[in-house]
Amino acid sequence: MKKASIGPLTTMKWYFGFKGKNRKPFASEVLHSHIIQRQFPPWTSYFVKYSCVINDQFGLSHFNWNVNGVNYHVLRTGCFPYIKYHCSKRGIEDLQFEDAMFRFLKILNLGIPTLAYGLAATILISCSEEVLTSRGPVKLYFLYKESSGARF
Repeated sequence: MKKASIGPLTTMKWYFGFKGKNRKPFASEVLHSHIIQRQFPPWTSYFVKYSCVINDQFGLSHFNWNVNGVNYHVLRTGCFPYIKYHCSKRGIEDLQFEDAMFRFLKILNLGIPTLAYGLAATILISCSEEVLTSRGPVKLYFLYKESSGARF
């Protein structure tokens, strides 16, 4: 699985890799598999439950993610009980400033808006689908059904 270099995640994957034979998939694998399963959409936006994945992208808010040579800008936030992803197909850019700014804002707000977003999402989610990973299927949740290949 080739992806953009994002620092200490390889260490985290090594550490979390010893969870046993039936461990949950990494959130990064779910992201990667979802984009491939959707056949590289121009954008996608979904929620995944914390309880269904190992959160190996903890602390990342805005970053590049390479899936088989196709780059996506990923906006990611924890919004309990979910992790929210919004991915847009775009060229590689330096997103360190934006990532730090989003992280700063989340800390400044004590995570209250993201918690409220997660709780509201439990009411607003209208559909779901499964994505296949090396550790079995994982259910993804959507606020509304995405049209395949839609630009907006």
